[in-house]
Amino acid sequence: MPLDSVAIAVLFGAFALLLVLKVPIALALALASISTAYYLGIPLPTIGQRMVAGLDVFALLAIPFFILAGEIMGAGGISRRLIALANIFVGWLRGGLGMMNVGASTFFGALSGSSVADVSAIGSILIPMMKKKGYETDYAVGITISGASQAVMIPPSHNLIIYSLAAGGVSIGALFTAGVVPGLLLGLALMVLAYILAVRRGYPKEEFVPAREIPRIVWEGLLSLLTPVIILGGIVSGLFTATESAAIACVYAFFLTFVVYRDVPLSHMLTILRRTFRTLSVVYSSSRPPPPSAICWLSCRCPP
Repeated sequence: MPLDSVAIAVLFGAFALLLVLKVPIALALALASISTAYYLGIPLPTIGQRMVAGLDVFALLAIPFFILAGEIMGAGGISRRLIALANIFVGWLRGGLGMMNVGASTFFGALSGSSVADVSAIGSILIPMMKKKGYETDYAVGITISGASQAVMIPPSHNLIIYSLAAGGVSIGALFTAGVVPGLLLGLALMVLAYILAVRRGYPKEEFVPAREIPRIVWEGLLSLLTPVIILGGIVSGLFTATESAAIACVYAFFLTFVVYRDVPLSHMLTILRRTFRTLSVVYSSSRPPPPSAICWLSCRCPP
């Protein structure tokens, strides 16, 4: 059997065996890669060097910045304000909480670009609220997860950034622009489905928002929604790159949370950074594009 075939067999065989043994996927990937590298005679320190080199891409810096912006806004009460904004439009319909969930997820996905952050920020508020109002747990959880999936398409989606790098230089701005309409259509379809299920199951309506409260709610919601406008507008117009727009989004989120709204003290920033690192580890471990050297390892014994 040729050397490359044996290496491939070692890689996938070790990975499959570790999965059968119920080893966590991230650890199984690491151990399978180390086993293959050992078989090919690649020094173990080289593995760490190649991992760092695979992440040493300027455009990938946009992902932690976008996640940080979303976490700052989520901690600063932005998710609550987005829910209130969605309530104005759909809360008065039957099953309005379910449609509010989708609408708020759409708004928050346009801030963070992360489905994980979306579920954490919106679900932690709306799932208990929906259960208290008589919604089944499976419906509340299902609509939250489905609504958060919009963050995969709506800019600033992390998946679109990673796809741009993996595809070999596809324009991130073009991908962001192309994701707007499909993401909004997905949100609209989920709202229609949520309404149909709410009618069938007899879920309640929410009370109308008092007219005197609408201007304040809209103003606070629009301040938050300026973030995706700044991101997408800056990238499409060519004023700054995706990474630069992500850094600007972080500055704007910081200003909005700690200077304008001031719902949380500045000392809460350390907790926000911890949550950002945790979310970032999930994103990078599950969807980081492989470095080109990984293909070389399996095809030849050329020096790294």
